[in-house]
Amino acid sequence: MKLVTFEHKERGIGVGWLRHDGVVDGGKASQGELPNNMLQLLQHFPQHLQTIQAIDRALTEGEGDFLLPLTEVRLLPPLPNPRSIRDFYAFEEHVKAARARRGLAMQQEWYEQPVFYFSNHQAVIGPENLISPPTGCEKLDYELEVAVVIGKEGQNIPWQEGEQYMAGLMIMNDWSARDLQQQEMQVGLGPAKGKDFATSLGPYLVTMDELLPYQLARSQRKGMDYALTMEARVNGHQLSKGNLSQIYFTLAQLIEQASKNVILYPGDVLGTGTVGTGCLLELGEEVHRWLQPGDLVELEVLGLGCLRNQIG
Repeated sequence: MKLVTFEHKERGIGVGWLRHDGVVDGGKASQGELPNNMLQLLQHFPQHLQTIQAIDRALTEGEGDFLLPLTEVRLLPPLPNPRSIRDFYAFEEHVKAARARRGLAMQQEWYEQPVFYFSNHQAVIGPENLISPPTGCEKLDYELEVAVVIGKEGQNIPWQEGEQYMAGLMIMNDWSARDLQQQEMQVGLGPAKGKDFATSLGPYLVTMDELLPYQLARSQRKGMDYALTMEARVNGHQLSKGNLSQIYFTLAQLIEQASKNVILYPGDVLGTGTVGTGCLLELGEEVHRWLQPGDLVELEVLGLGCLRNQIG
C-alpha cells in the first residue's frame, strides 16, 4: 500500500492510501475505524494495515465519496510528526568519495558498525513544498536517501528480526547547508545547524508487502536487500544515480544498531544516508553548482515515487 497524509479543502487533514484512480480517505472509508493521523495509525500498525487491505479489496472503480481525485488533494509528508529521525551513513561509495574531496582516506572504523546522527524531527517538509535555505547559506545541497519507518516497538533487535519492525519505506532528502556544516564540524561533533532546517519525506509511505518483488536474498548478507534504483534530478537534468541494494549495511542492520540499549517506537524514522553520487558535495562544483532559488530538485526511487521540492 502507498499510505499518504493529505489535505482536502472539505475533509481537512487525514490519512489514506493512493490508488490509480485517486486517494482513499481512510477515515471516511473505514467509518472511523482508522485514526486520522499517520503516527496514531502506526501505533497499531498490523491491525490497521489489515483493515486498509480489506477495504481496498472491496473497492470498485470510482466507488464512494471517500475516493478523492488527486487534483483535489495536497499530499503532506506521509509522517508529518515522526517520533525521531536517525540518519545513517551507510553507503560506502558516498563516504569514500566525500572524504576524498577533503583529501582524506577511508576510516577503517566505518566498517565496524553503522553510525548515525539525530536530525531535527520537527523540521519535516512534504512533497512540492518550498525549501528555504538557512540565513547565510551559499552552498545548499540535496541528499538522495531512503528512510525506514518503524512500525513495531522493540529493543535490542537482532538483524535476523529486523524486517519484522519495518512499516515501510519512503524517500528522504536530507537537505544540507554545506558551508555551515563545514564550519561547525571543525569542532569534532556531528552536523547541527547545517542540517537543522529541513528534511523532506514522501511522497508516500510504501508498505513492505508492496516491495516484495524488489527483495534480494544474498548469501553472507545480514538481512534482505532491495533492488530499488535511485535518481536525483535538478531542473530536469539527472545528476545522481544509484541503487538501494548498494548499501553496505542492510536495513536490518540499521535497525539492530539503532535499537541497541534503547526502545524503537512506531513512528521512528531511520535514514540510510546518501547513496553513491547522491549529492553535490560528492559530485563537485565541476559537475554542478550549488542549489539556487528557483531550482527544482526531484528524487525518484523505484517503487517509492518521486519527491519534488523547489528552492525558495
